[in-house]
Amino acid sequence: MKAIVATPDKKAAIVEKELRPLGYGEARLEMECCGVCHTDMHVKDQDFGDVSGVTLGHEGIGRVVEVGEGVTSLKVGDRASVAWFFEGCGHCEYCITGRETLCRTVKNAGFSVDGAMAQQCIVTADYAVKVPEGLPSDAASSITCAGVTTYSAVKASGIKPGEWLLVIGLGGLGNLALQYAKNVFGAKVIAADVNDRQLEFAKELGADLVVNPAETDLGEFAAEQVGGVHAAVVTAVAAAAYNNAAKALRAGGRLTAVAVPEGTLNLDIPSTVLNGIQVTGSLVGTRKDLAEAFQFGLEGKVVPRCQMRRPEEINDIFDEMNDGKIRGRMVLDLTKF
Repeated sequence: MKAIVATPDKKAAIVEKELRPLGYGEARLEMECCGVCHTDMHVKDQDFGDVSGVTLGHEGIGRVVEVGEGVTSLKVGDRASVAWFFEGCGHCEYCITGRETLCRTVKNAGFSVDGAMAQQCIVTADYAVKVPEGLPSDAASSITCAGVTTYSAVKASGIKPGEWLLVIGLGGLGNLALQYAKNVFGAKVIAADVNDRQLEFAKELGADLVVNPAETDLGEFAAEQVGGVHAAVVTAVAAAAYNNAAKALRAGGRLTAVAVPEGTLNLDIPSTVLNGIQVTGSLVGTRKDLAEAFQFGLEGKVVPRCQMRRPEEINDIFDEMNDGKIRGRMVLDLTKF
């Protein structure tokens, strides 16, 4: 089969790859599509270590064409996801307390195990969340990572209906965070981005206020407009975004970290203590989170903006991503290999 793999020269390449036989509890998917995530670029660039030869991709949607011994959660014909949270151990303190994505022996698709950017993919059946019929595969692919990541982050922010949430970074993740905040959690949203095109995009999606922090002091803007935000979700890959978010919080506010830039967060300790500021990290969501995120997509409350691309365009997509030219989500049509 054909697959897109990481290479030693930090490029993605289409290669011929043999799929191993199914093991106990596994299923084989005929892949339909896979979204391209910023994390894929990190893996390709060896930012997390050299995993040359691994099949990239963790926003995959495919149809089950074969199930192994012991599989009861999937059947042939089901559509299922290939997500970053590929598999946990199932028995540690995190796995048994609803925090499975923190499992210390977690397997991640497209990094520690072969991912979804291939004609076929093997998944652990119990960890491959079924996609509801009626939800298009390209939209489902975006929800499989960008959607569930931002859905769980907005959850973690503790935002309540009518409260103000700041979303910094309106790219592939931020536009979905805005939609979940508005349409699922009933929040008021300030959208912040240094790219004015992304701010126009945010207006289209229903942002209540937009601001460019390269031109306007975000802390002063939030204070003047709404008395400071109740919570902030940061999806921008820049350390400055975190420091800006911290300034925009009102007393008792919570900063939820999603993006992983280099650098440090500068918090004024006295004001953090005296104002009761909370900072929390939010990784991808659990299988339950993903099932919920799919359902909201099916109901039309969250509509990913996707553009289908051919597999051979993968390096072009990474270049566009690096240059900040992508609006919404690029999705590879894996039937076009």
